[in-house]
Amino acid sequence: MSERHAGEGAGESGYLLDNRQTEAGARFAALAELFDPVTFRHVDRLGIGAGMRCWEVGAGGPSVPLGLAARVGPGGAVVATDIDVSWTGGLAGHGVRVLRHDVAADEPPGGDGRFDLVHARLVLVHVTGRAEAVRRMVRALRPGGWLLLEDADPALQPLLCPEETGPEQRLANRLRAGFRTLMAGRGADLSFGRTLPRVLREAGLAEVGADAYFPITSPACAALEAATVRQIRARLVAAGLATDAEIDAHLTHVAEGRLDLATAPLISAWGRRPV
Repeated sequence: MSERHAGEGAGESGYLLDNRQTEAGARFAALAELFDPVTFRHVDRLGIGAGMRCWEVGAGGPSVPLGLAARVGPGGAVVATDIDVSWTGGLAGHGVRVLRHDVAADEPPGGDGRFDLVHARLVLVHVTGRAEAVRRMVRALRPGGWLLLEDADPALQPLLCPEETGPEQRLANRLRAGFRTLMAGRGADLSFGRTLPRVLREAGLAEVGADAYFPITSPACAALEAATVRQIRARLVAAGLATDAEIDAHLTHVAEGRLDLATAPLISAWGRRPV
């Protein structure tokens, strides 16, 4: 769920936020707290329920596959895929089939025309072959099935501290700019979120709609920031984007609750395969 926890189709340099790092679990938990209510508001509004079949693309953590499994029940099916399934191995006993899979290169699990819902959250922004990934997800939909894509748009709101009142906020925003630099260097499209409605229309889907969610000053924002900075710390230093002393100071500011932290807007867009 990621600024996603998913590494599907990452560029040749690899996914920046490696699922195998110990901080990944903390990131997944924070992302779930921030964005699961948004995701499941859309899932429920689209009518996903008992007996339906769902594909969670780039699952990363367990929260979304488990929520989908609870909705479709024993008569339905949920497939959760990712390049790295480190954090989804325990889902098999909860009605979820877990597969190692690259959405930009591999065929849809089970073939075309299978799913009532295909969902990807904070995945495609990191995928260099995102156009092909979207084509494969659309092919996986049954007629009448829904594609729900949710992605960040860091360029739309690039600041970690939207109110920059002093040196602590300026440092936070400089480190966030460094994070964006590292992401862009690995093929992330930092303006991708805003394109989702057009992407879905151009893919031939109908009933396209979208909205955005922009959390500010949540404990989960602080937890997400601390885990993210720890994951990319060595890369920030190696690239000359920050010093160890600056990173230590920033993590202290975050832990002490001295910053009003935000995330990039999450753009949610949905469309239906015509019957």
